[in-house]
Amino acid sequence: KAGSRWNGDRVSASTHEYVDGQRRSERADFRAYGSVGQSFDDYARLLDNPRYAQARAAGHDTRRFAQALQRAGYATDPAYAAKINAIAEGATLNRALAALDGGTTRG
Repeated sequence: KAGSRWNGDRVSASTHEYVDGQRRSERADFRAYGSVGQSFDDYARLLDNPRYAQARAAGHDTRRFAQALQRAGYATDPAYAAKINAIAEGATLNRALAALDGGTTRG
């Protein structure tokens, strides 16, 4: 999201937040980038925050990474870590990675 300290471009979008365990719809400003590369660079800078040290320490373990992000307050959705892990272990991502690897799949 584009918090008060964000000085770059913004885009407003509908989103869901969880407050006291209740899901509610709202509009929020998100960071906008000129390229995918800029987005990834900014995400890497964000994760450099000491708040996310346990996520960085997870290495290649996507489950631990997502759980650590959730514990650190990265997202308000109580199912955030499970959703990220489902994507990481899902068939769509595995097919895309296999195509990049020339037909070999992750194990």
